Amino acid sequence: MAKAKITRIKANDSGKSEQTAAEPVITRKKVVLKDKKVDQKDKKAKKAAVKAEKKAKKDKGGKKPFILFRPFCAIGRYFRDSWREIRQVRWPNRKATWKMVFAVLVYTAFFIIILVLLDMLFQFIFSNILK
Repeated sequence: MAKAKITRIKANDSGKSEQTAAEPVITRKKVVLKDKKVDQKDKKAKKAAVKAEKKAKKDKGGKKPFILFRPFCAIGRYFRDSWREIRQVRWPNRKATWKMVFAVLVYTAFFIIILVLLDMLFQFIFSNILK
């Protein structure tokens, strides 16, 4: 029995023993800069979380408005929340909208035809029974 030769390939091996000029070389400075960017993003995320937490506490523990103003506050909150939801909607473009309009029209026409045919069938059957 002959033993197979096992070749070990490392992740940084590109099949060549020496690097070409086109391959990027990562230096310590670039790695440090990337770490700083990640740290800045983490700091921003933490600040946003703390800010949101403070705002939630303020909303929960804030004074309730006078009883006559509560309906207006509720209406204002409704419109504010509705506007936020509308901004999150991914609206279709013109081409997709027309495709959906034609699909609805075809679907409606198909069921109108089915209903008319069923109506004619039942009218024929009942007219023959009653005669």
